[in-house]
Amino acid sequence: MGTALVIENDPSDDLRRLGDWLAEAELPLTVLRPHAGDALPADLDGYLALIVLGGDQSAYPGGAGEPGAPWFPALEGLLRKAVRGRVPTLGVCLGGQLLATAHGGLVERSTSGPEIGPGLVARRDAADQDPLFKYVPLLPDVVQWHRDEITELPLSAVLLAASTRYPNQAFRIGDRAWGLQFHIECDAEMIAGWARSDGAVLDELGYDLDTVVAATAAVLADVEEVWQPFVARFAALALGTLPDADIPNPGTGRTLPLLGQ
Repeated sequence: MGTALVIENDPSDDLRRLGDWLAEAELPLTVLRPHAGDALPADLDGYLALIVLGGDQSAYPGGAGEPGAPWFPALEGLLRKAVRGRVPTLGVCLGGQLLATAHGGLVERSTSGPEIGPGLVARRDAADQDPLFKYVPLLPDVVQWHRDEITELPLSAVLLAASTRYPNQAFRIGDRAWGLQFHIECDAEMIAGWARSDGAVLDELGYDLDTVVAATAAVLADVEEVWQPFVARFAALALGTLPDADIPNPGTGRTLPLLGQ
């Protein structure tokens, strides 16, 4: 059996609870850490899925035209190959932004300022036909921690969840690639680490560090209640065992039977 390829872009944002949920769903994982020197593969042959995690980098080039990280051009190439090859793909926060930019979307520093802490997003009508999002409640709990936002989705993307200040919270490209602006993987320890690292940002927003950490920890059970089943369905899709699901045809809006891997 193959494995799901996980790309860890930043040591401060590892798989954490997402890894536990994938293990419970019996999806084997191969984790690559390009920030530590791991080379990315040229293609996704033999992989059951692609999962791209978050990080402190930006998905857009810096002032000198350099990518947010040296491996981002190759990673965007893998994301394009994943969509073309119908490899189940999940991008979380920075990973979702890279999925967008890889397909012609636009990511910028948000004019609304940083979004930090627990929050709610609103499911869009298109989610009713999505094999993963159709089981997500109308206002799911999420954890937010980002300064950048997807200001323009790729033309081929289907918007699945939104919020007032940051409209593009979740989307799908093709029939098997999902991008999330928010976090589902973090635990209280991870959030505490982010809060310590971003103390200046919290001060700028007028947030108390301990209050943010406590408020975020208080919603983690609710986050798990929604997103652990979501991750289990993603794993089932990767393993070819997702039951009773139809995949939207992105070209016509009709549905097609789910094809096994």
